[in-house]
Amino acid sequence: KFLSFIGAGVEVARGADKPILRPLVVASDVHGKTGLDGLGPGGPSLQGSCRCAFDLITETLLNSEDKVTLVPVGPLTNIAIALLARPGIKRNIRRIVLMGGAALEGNRTPAAEFNILVDPEAAKIVFESGVPITMVGLDVTHKALIYPDEIEALRKLGKIGKAIAELMDFYGVFYRKGFKGNPIHDALAVAAVFEPDIISTRHLNVSVETSGEFTLGRTVVDFRGVTGRKANCDVALGVDREGFIELLFNAVRTLEQGLERDFEEGGGN
Repeated sequence: KFLSFIGAGVEVARGADKPILRPLVVASDVHGKTGLDGLGPGGPSLQGSCRCAFDLITETLLNSEDKVTLVPVGPLTNIAIALLARPGIKRNIRRIVLMGGAALEGNRTPAAEFNILVDPEAAKIVFESGVPITMVGLDVTHKALIYPDEIEALRKLGKIGKAIAELMDFYGVFYRKGFKGNPIHDALAVAAVFEPDIISTRHLNVSVETSGEFTLGRTVVDFRGVTGRKANCDVALGVDREGFIELLFNAVRTLEQGLERDFEEGGGN
């Protein structure tokens, strides 16, 4: 829906219907029933791909001449399935930069972050795959806040800025207690690919808990090396909030300019 709104011709494939071993859990209390509540009706959505996510991931990786960076911002089910079914794709993955996990406190439970908790078995497969990983978790996304005055400035940038501000109006209701602004979780992981210096990381071992009574879905970060397990993840622990917000605003301005150009080239229709 949003890709159609901004005029982006990106292939969108349907992912797995449920986690590898568990029933599906969604976050409608945060993002609404549609996952994009607050955006408004808009125009027609893009036609979905005839390929499933597994096919899109594996075919993209196997057919790419260059290594590919994957940026999952949800549960890791589709990537885990692809790694299990076609382990040869690893050689074409440059890095997985994921939004998920937490070194300290969780959000869906005291121990676990939502994306990992939904499918901890998939997360375990990914973290143990040997592929280079950057974990952009709650430790930094809860610091990557956009404040109310910045949301208002975003609203004035044009059609796209207004739409994003409206999404944040809805989404921000969930974060009114305990936060001075809205965390921007997923976009920070994307930003870290283009501007790695926006986050600071430590190379550490991360294990995923798949059976704990109180700790299911926890990303257990071995800060002191007490387990003796090899480091397998760059764990984001610090963020340049101002630099991130500036990058976000610049991205919106670029999209707005593209919309204006398309409008002019289309004769104003």
